[in-house]
Amino acid sequence: MDAFNRPRAEPMFNVPQVVLALTGALVAVHLIRELVGREASVDILLYFAFIPARYGGDAMGLVEWPGGVAADVWTFVTYAFLHADWGHVTINSVWLLAFGSPVAWRFGTARFLGFFVMTAAAGAAAHLVLHIGDPLPLVGASAALSGCMAAAARFVFEAGGPLSAFRAHGAAAFRVPALPLAQALRDPRIVAFLAVWVLLNFLFGLGSLGSDFAGSTIAWEAHLGGFVAGLVGFALFDPIGGRRWS
Repeated sequence: MDAFNRPRAEPMFNVPQVVLALTGALVAVHLIRELVGREASVDILLYFAFIPARYGGDAMGLVEWPGGVAADVWTFVTYAFLHADWGHVTINSVWLLAFGSPVAWRFGTARFLGFFVMTAAAGAAAHLVLHIGDPLPLVGASAALSGCMAAAARFVFEAGGPLSAFRAHGAAAFRVPALPLAQALRDPRIVAFLAVWVLLNFLFGLGSLGSDFAGSTIAWEAHLGGFVAGLVGFALFDPIGGRRWS
């Protein structure tokens, strides 16, 4: 079979390199925390987890948080690379492969990384609003993954998309035009997807996942913040452009 007649590879069955790299980073960071011991692992949490008490109202009085002002900024994103335990890492890695891949195929590496950062930060901000002064650390990539789920919902059901009845072949399936948000929310498939997402968060404790280690937790507020940011912010990163309602 010559090169012109060889079937084109389906991106659906190949994971983008940026998603593989992020998945590897999640696993590597948790492995490092496991290897360095409990005391050093707690230090990593203090430097890189998102701790609402950093931003005022903490009950411990005047606290000099590790990392200072710089950490006040970077922890809006770095918390996403920390996880409570191996089960938490595994679940988030699977969701990243499943929902991050189609979004990465569509956005490309740079846009996808920007989108990941934006939705992670949005999740932390949403958590902060309702937990100001809370000393418990927020960890996990779930907010960014919720953003990926929302972004995927914006195009996977469109004609020719990965989950449409008559999907396009190869990369074309991930590059179909998406409807504007207001019109997309009239699509019963997208509405059903949103309803399932809310239900799953409710069934899994409103998105919370606790750990006995240093009281670490991820919360439903972060999930919701990342999801809304992904749903609304999709158009800011989408290189394809939308289509009109027909």
